[in-house]
Amino acid sequence: MATPRIDIMGADALTPGDLDLWNELRRTTTAETANPFMSAEFTRAIGRVCRDARVAVLRRGQQPVGYFPYQRDRWGHGRALGLGVSDCQGAVLQPEDSHVDPHHLLRACSLNAWEFNHLESGQDLFLPYATDRFASPVVDLAQGFEKYEAHLRAQSRSFLKSTRAQERRMARQLGPLRYVHDERTPAALRTLIGWKSAHYRRTGRRDPFVQPWIADLVRLLADTDRPDCSGILSVLYADDRPVAAHFGLRSRTVLSCWFPSYDRALATFSPGRVLYLRMIEAAAATGIRLVDFGRGEAAYKNSFKTGDLMVHEGALRTTGPGAALHWLRHEPRRAAHRLVREQPTLRRAAVRGLRAVGSIRQG
Repeated sequence: MATPRIDIMGADALTPGDLDLWNELRRTTTAETANPFMSAEFTRAIGRVCRDARVAVLRRGQQPVGYFPYQRDRWGHGRALGLGVSDCQGAVLQPEDSHVDPHHLLRACSLNAWEFNHLESGQDLFLPYATDRFASPVVDLAQGFEKYEAHLRAQSRSFLKSTRAQERRMARQLGPLRYVHDERTPAALRTLIGWKSAHYRRTGRRDPFVQPWIADLVRLLADTDRPDCSGILSVLYADDRPVAAHFGLRSRTVLSCWFPSYDRALATFSPGRVLYLRMIEAAAATGIRLVDFGRGEAAYKNSFKTGDLMVHEGALRTTGPGAALHWLRHEPRRAAHRLVREQPTLRRAAVRGLRAVGSIRQG
């Protein structure tokens, strides 16, 4: 089969026809795991807040047959679209076009490298260039919430029991609980962002919301309501006081967790756990078949999950000075991160260091 023609366009220039074809390709090739971070709407939203966001459109004749979203810096170094905030990355291709020469694709995009850290499994075009893989805990809701709750009773009985007890305790001491699955009040989103920013500072991590494009992206997606990508703000109230909230994205079948947080003054009530249980139940009722917690270790994820998907990290590079410069800038850091992850002593020391930074910031 002849190599498809490749045209480059701005990510914000996707047409309604592109949106429909892109999302239809995702539904056809990924079935019930069509993550909203790989939707056309998410790509277009990135294009509206990041001037360097591009899409390579693969065509046979005049007909688009695939899309490759990316971002490019002035050195020709490419990265997955939304790297740092996107939890699912890759290309959207018809099966017969999934074996396009990846180096040819990079050259067409004027890239000497393409870096990814949440490449989804099944991206055979790029998987040979992955250097690490990570578990992304998920909740399987294909058989409904009652079946999932039975799984929790069997696998995490004490966790479920204590979460329900905290829910009752919170209602007794703070007032009646009210859960809103799709809250559209701007003040609620501002409250969540405030909690989350404080958490990042307290734990010594970089606060993504200080970057204007991320704050703008969240606000833009909060107003997006499309079948393949909708912003979902879920809030748990006690006597009309917000106690926990989560902002994520949903497709027709997948709810992808993104920014959860809670009122730290109420931490003894475990409001985050109560929120997640309510959120999973409501998600099942709206047709969600998979809740994806995203890459990263956390005790609560292990307690809620029914299994794991795998995401991959790495980089595809061409040859030449630009690719060599990309290797020098990124691979030593990646190797250092891998060493810390694989050595418990180093990992604990890193966490202590971040907490010390957070204490200094708080002080």
